Amino acid sequence: HLATSLPLPSERDHLRPRIDLIVFMIDIKSKYSLKNVETSLAYVDASFFLGKVCFLVTGVGRVNACGIDTNAVCKLGETYCSPVLFCELELEGIRAATAQRLVRMLQICAGHIPGVSALSFVLLMRKSDDD
Repeated sequence: HLATSLPLPSERDHLRPRIDLIVFMIDIKSKYSLKNVETSLAYVDASFFLGKVCFLVTGVGRVNACGIDTNAVCKLGETYCSPVLFCELELEGIRAATAQRLVRMLQICAGHIPGVSALSFVLLMRKSDDD
């Protein structure tokens, strides 16, 4: 299911399936995109930041058209202890690989991968302090 921002409308709460993963998409060319995500973050329950949120940054192949500093996005990932994925959706190979990564993350977050929890997965993805 897709939403352009949070909070989700409450009129269909009773029909809404369980939410296993939230992917915030940020278009690197649009400052509005980052601001929309930052505003929406206030509506996410704190427990979701334990492995059930990630940031997907699109348009990274066009560095000269960037409207957002990539460091700001990385800082967002650090602040919310959530992984940041960078991709270029216009390139089919990268788009397919990113989709596979997201599906795998969703499988983990939904509990379909035995022995791996969303929290343990996000800890594996975090950059070590020794790096």
